[in-house]
Amino acid sequence: MALSALAIVQYALVALVILVLIYLILKIGKNILKWIFGIVINSILGFIAIFILNAFFGLAIPFTLPIIISTAIFGLPAVGTIAILKVMGALAVS
Repeated sequence: MALSALAIVQYALVALVILVLIYLILKIGKNILKWIFGIVINSILGFIAIFILNAFFGLAIPFTLPIIISTAIFGLPAVGTIAILKVMGALAVS
C-alpha cells in the first residue's frame, strides 16, 4: 500500500506544525523559567540580607507581612529601602 502524494504532504505539514509548536513551547518555557529563577534567587538574597542586617548591624528589621512580600518580590532593592527607612526612623514597625 503506497501513500499518495497528498497524504505525504499532509503528514509533512502536521509534523512541521508539531515541531513549530514544540519549539515555541520550549522557547516560552525557557524564558518563564529564567524569570522565575531570577525572582527566587533575588528573594533568597533579600532574606539573607535582612538576617545579616539584623544579626551583625542590629537594625532589628521585623519579619512582618509587608516586609516579607516586598522582599520576596523586589529582593535586595527592597531590603536596601527598608534598611534606609529603619535607620532614618521612618519605618513604623519595631
